[in-house]
Order: sequence, then structure tokens, then C-alpha cells
Amino acid sequence: MAIVNINMDIGPWRSINDGVMGGLSAGGMSQTDEGLKFSGSLSLENNGGFSSVRRTVSEDLSRATGVRILVRGDGREYQFRIRQDAGFDGVSWSAAFSCSAQWQQVELALDQFTPVFRGRKMPQAGPVIPAEIKQIGFLLADKTAGRFELEIRSIEFIGPEEADSPD
Repeated sequence: MAIVNINMDIGPWRSINDGVMGGLSAGGMSQTDEGLKFSGSLSLENNGGFSSVRRTVSEDLSRATGVRILVRGDGREYQFRIRQDAGFDGVSWSAAFSCSAQWQQVELALDQFTPVFRGRKMPQAGPVIPAEIKQIGFLLADKTAGRFELEIRSIEFIGPEEADSPD
């Protein structure tokens, strides 16, 4: 049993694409029968190249040590993102994962997330503090123009007793 299952309603999700800096990428979140779908088109024109979606979370995540997502996608490398404030801009903690055309469970330990700001690593920001998590999201910035699609069936924050044991 997860510490927190994130509600899979479309309502709280918002899109932030490279148009904020002149780019031409378009992407967003939509509701599906299976959960949610982050999809769109990535453009490298006008110094663009990213599409993202995020939502606020108000649940108590203080006991979380990781996040487990059930996804199916297009083979591209996506990032799961965590923010410790409710602001539009600032440091986010990022962990990359690849996805295939088959449903797969991806488990990301919070201590493996890297703090970044506008694509640059920010080690001085320190590790993720679970009790401070205010936003979560997905980002695609793989420097490959074209259509993308990532389906998300579930997002769960898990504790140490639920993490997969190492192989």
C-alpha cells in the first residue's frame, strides 16, 4: 500500500512549454480511460525543445522515500519532476526514465533526484525533502523534434518498506 496515491483527475494539471521563452513546442495533459496522457509535439525551432506538465500536491509526503509510476510510452526519455515550492519558476528535482509501448512500473528513489534550474545542475539546492514537496510533473526535453506520448496509469509515493529490493 502506497503512502500516497496521487489523484488521476485532469483538473490540477497545467502545461508549461518552451513558448515561455519563444519556442514552438506544444504539449499537455489529457484524461483517458486508463488515467492520463501527456502528449504533444516537441520543436527545436526558436531555441525551443521542452514540454512539461505539472500539478500541485497537498498530501503529506513526509514519509516518502520514492515515487512509483505506471507508464506506457513512445520509447523516449522523460523526466519526473518534483518542486519544493508552489512557484512558477525555480529549482526542481529531476529523475529520468525511459518507457516502452508496454505498461511498465518505474520506481524512482527520492535520493536519486538531481536538483536543476533551467537545465543546469544545482547541487547547492541539496536533496529532495519529502515533507516540502509542493509540485510534481513530467518533462520531455530529449532534443528530438516530433510527436510524443506518455500514458500514466498511476503515481504513488512510497515508503522504504515498499521499495523494490535491489537485484
